[in-house]
Amino acid sequence: MNNVILIGMPGVGKSTIGIVLAKVLGYDFIDSDLLIQKSEGKLLWQIMRDAGNDEFNRIEERVNCSISAERSVIATGGSVVYGAKAMEHLRSIGTIVYLEADCRTLAGRLGDLTRRGVVFRPGQGLAELYAERTPLYEKYAQLTIPVGSLSVQEAVADIEAALRARAQV
Repeated sequence: MNNVILIGMPGVGKSTIGIVLAKVLGYDFIDSDLLIQKSEGKLLWQIMRDAGNDEFNRIEERVNCSISAERSVIATGGSVVYGAKAMEHLRSIGTIVYLEADCRTLAGRLGDLTRRGVVFRPGQGLAELYAERTPLYEKYAQLTIPVGSLSVQEAVADIEAALRARAQV
C-alpha cells in the first residue's frame, strides 16, 4: 500500500512528473500505458484503431488490475478512471493522486489526440472530454495537486509534501 498512483488528463504530465517523483522518493516507476502496449504488441492508438474504444477500455482495466508493485510511482493512462475495478485495485495498493490542470493549459500541451492514444468518441473535443472525466478524477482522488502552472520540480515538491502530510512516504 505504499505506491503512488498518478491520474489525470492526457498532457497533464503524469509520466514526466512520475519519473522525477520516483527518483526523489527512491521508488520504481511504472507507466501503465507502456504495460498496455507491451501486453498487446501495439501502440495505444493502434490498439484503439484496431479494437475500438470499448475493447481498449477492457484491455486497460485488465492490465491495471494486474499491476503488483511495492514502493512504485504508477503513471496511468487518462482513461483509467473508466474502469471501476482498476480504480479499486489501484486504491488498494497505494495513494491515488489527481494531477489537475485546466482545459486551456492542456489544449496548449496536446497535439493530435488520435496519435496520442486518447480514448474519446467521434466528434468529442478536448473540452467535452475534460468535462466528462473531471468528475471521475475527483471521485477517485485521495489527493488533488494543481499542476497546470507548475514546473515539474514544483509539482514533485507539492506531491511529496502532500504525501508526507498523509504519512504515505
